[in-house]
Amino acid sequence: MLVTLPGVLDVPQLAMVRSLLESGAFHDGRGSAGEIARRQKHNEELVADAGTSEALNNLVMGALVRHAVYLNAGLPHRIAAPYYSRYRRGMRYGAHVDDPVMGQGPDPRSRYRCDVAITLFLNEPTEYDGGELVIHTRFGPQRVKLPAGDGVMYPASSLHEVDEVTRGERLAAVTWMQSMVPEAERRELLYSLWEARETLRAEQPDAPATRQVDQSYLNLVRMWSRV
Repeated sequence: MLVTLPGVLDVPQLAMVRSLLESGAFHDGRGSAGEIARRQKHNEELVADAGTSEALNNLVMGALVRHAVYLNAGLPHRIAAPYYSRYRRGMRYGAHVDDPVMGQGPDPRSRYRCDVAITLFLNEPTEYDGGELVIHTRFGPQRVKLPAGDGVMYPASSLHEVDEVTRGERLAAVTWMQSMVPEAERRELLYSLWEARETLRAEQPDAPATRQVDQSYLNLVRMWSRV
């Protein structure tokens, strides 16, 4: 399931994010990729710095985890701190699949299953040419290039890539989640049911059908969750 996340960051938040990125240092992004993906990756990533990273994550992840679509389409159980990427002219990320398990260290609690990937666009599409996120689906390739502050969620198991940037620079935050519901098909069904539930609750809050849909949704989440 490919789901867009409109308006995750507002204009003041984006200005703060851009200011923090401009004051930070970037290095070769291949260091964060798996062995196979590393050969396809040509971008830069923000060097982790305690103060800058904390401020960015408070802004970006703080807004993301309050976004209703993110919460109900993904049903997050564990979430990763984002990487902040920069693609300048000539840079791209070839077709790859994300690692199934991410995180480091001997403690199993530091690792998580990678179910859903999220890309949050941090500058406007007019600021660069190329740089589309291309997600290969059974319905063909889906090309995504969204306004600054918007995001997109897609299965981490999908083949995806970032087209070459031919002008300007592309800024994005990329993160992942382990969902409470591992199966993508079940998450899609639950999200569709949640949308119907929200419509009924707004338009017919006291109707028997609303209570029935609400009960069915909650009990399906209970049945399918693994926490």
